[in-house]
Amino acid sequence: MSFDQLHRYLFNQAHVRGELVRLENSYQSILDSYAYPPVIQKLLGELMAATSLLTATLKFEGDIALQLQSDGPVNYAVINGTHDQKLRGVARWDESLSELPTDFSQLFQKGVLVITITPTDGERYQGMVALDKPTLAECIEGYFQQSEQLATKVILRTQQTDTSAKACGMFLQILPTSSQATITEDTGFDHLSKLTETIKDEELFTLPAEDILYRLYHQEDVEVYAPAEIIFKCSCSRERSANALAAVEKSELLNIVATEGAIKMNCQYCHTEYRFDEIDVHAIHAGTFAMDTQSDQ
Repeated sequence: MSFDQLHRYLFNQAHVRGELVRLENSYQSILDSYAYPPVIQKLLGELMAATSLLTATLKFEGDIALQLQSDGPVNYAVINGTHDQKLRGVARWDESLSELPTDFSQLFQKGVLVITITPTDGERYQGMVALDKPTLAECIEGYFQQSEQLATKVILRTQQTDTSAKACGMFLQILPTSSQATITEDTGFDHLSKLTETIKDEELFTLPAEDILYRLYHQEDVEVYAPAEIIFKCSCSRERSANALAAVEKSELLNIVATEGAIKMNCQYCHTEYRFDEIDVHAIHAGTFAMDTQSDQ
């Protein structure tokens, strides 16, 4: 059913690009990493689909992060995606609340969406927009209108059952080909946007991607590219954790081992725990910590 894939397409006569993403296993991997309540699961699904869509717009190797920050019930949520569609993410919320609001706007107080683009080679770019719209999709549309003056349409949907979770997204944007790029009448963007808005949840979650695109755009001149595979992949490792410990005084590390029995480092994204004992500490500070002879405990 072509889930965990991103499909890119181009309207040849309209100077508009489009994308369709559908997530299942990669989305479920994030949900399995922590006991998120349903409203946070939905938020992470939308954020994950949005990040995949925006990652596909990168023209270089690197990564992009979509981060939500606020003083409200949801303090922090972030999805990071690489240029080759490796996604990871996490959310933090006020767990003292017995129940979270289900309305998007009520989850955030003084909320902002921060989009950070980090090329492998080059300078990092960061943009920001207030979370002052009813949905995450509309906030992202506002970001592009504000930061790049590009007409953009974003659709984000999730489906959660007792046995599975799916997240889908669609993205339309005028190609920034000239100073006239934001004049939607000249590109047919409004027409294509209205077509895209007719998509039903049942179609997004059950039909093959090819059938979805045909139903929406069969009267348009559309060039569809080969799909890109999407996976959940965290960049944490025992080696990275050891490198971080190398910057801490040896005596301080040994004190932790003496008190706690071991040093425990937990990845905030996938919640994998890495443990280091006294022998590991001595090896790390001697520069002889050998990854091939160490294993997670």
